[in-house]
Amino acid sequence: MQFRQKRFIKPVINIAPIVDVLFLLLIFFMVTSTFVEQPNIKLELPSTKHYEASKIERTVLTISRDGQLFLQDMPVDKKDLEKELRRVILDTGDEILVLKADKWIPYGVVVDIMDDAKGAGFRKVIAPTIMEEEVGSRE
Repeated sequence: MQFRQKRFIKPVINIAPIVDVLFLLLIFFMVTSTFVEQPNIKLELPSTKHYEASKIERTVLTISRDGQLFLQDMPVDKKDLEKELRRVILDTGDEILVLKADKWIPYGVVVDIMDDAKGAGFRKVIAPTIMEEEVGSRE
């Protein structure tokens, strides 16, 4: 009596559907992600050698080279600044202000703006900078 030998079929994994699913996931995340757009304000941030990298998107106040103020990319007058900052705190509840000032703005103006922010109720003011290596590559 002769027995039949069972044939072992080696399983094959077809990766084409997996690649299709990964490609669709990639497209989904690219379409649904938000891109942060910088306003069209010509701004040259001061550089630093030692810094701590962090991505903070909060209430942003920008001072351009010619001294114009932009709160959340909207122009604002210096005399209305403290009132507008209070309104932002009431609307968002955020008490941290990111102050982006051009490096050619006089120090006294920056301190004046920081004082207005503290008076409006911001408990922390952050001044972002760029690395010195980035300065050389932009020039």
